[in-house]
Amino acid sequence: MSQATKRKYVVKEVLEDSVTLSEQQQIVRVLGTPGNNLHEVETDEGQRFLVSMPTKFRKNIWIKRGDFLIVDPIEEGEKVKAEITCILYKDHIRYLKKVGLWPEKFVAEPPENHTSDKNSSDEATTLPDPSKNSEDEESNTDSEDDSDLFVNTNRANYTSIPSEDDSSEEEEPGSQ
Repeated sequence: MSQATKRKYVVKEVLEDSVTLSEQQQIVRVLGTPGNNLHEVETDEGQRFLVSMPTKFRKNIWIKRGDFLIVDPIEEGEKVKAEITCILYKDHIRYLKKVGLWPEKFVAEPPENHTSDKNSSDEATTLPDPSKNSEDEESNTDSEDDSDLFVNTNRANYTSIPSEDDSSEEEEPGSQ
């Protein structure tokens, strides 16, 4: 089977199949990807471990931080304790919530995966209305506002607050 044909069937299987959980399987959230087709995940109990991606998903399906997966446990693994069975998309998550199989810890947190529809609707609500163009509004849109930029969910968000010590050190050499 050619690579393109394989990719077509794998993508179709991931997107269109219904999701069912066996007793051994569990739902986990991706925390990061250390490499070599391994992903660090967290269960609803807070347990963290590595899972491996099967060869059929490699280079066909991509997983990012915040995505939800269904995994099967691996008994012989020390560090890698499970293998990915299914990648959960918005429709799968809605179905699992409706059926009552979605873990309570993940219900409180909004799903972060595959938010392309959400991002496009947010951009539509933040854009100014062209029928209300005045000079004040045009000056506001010219300011350096980064709210319309794409947010990379594969990187952890770090906020840095400049301390007062840093600003006073900058002033002292200039005053001499």
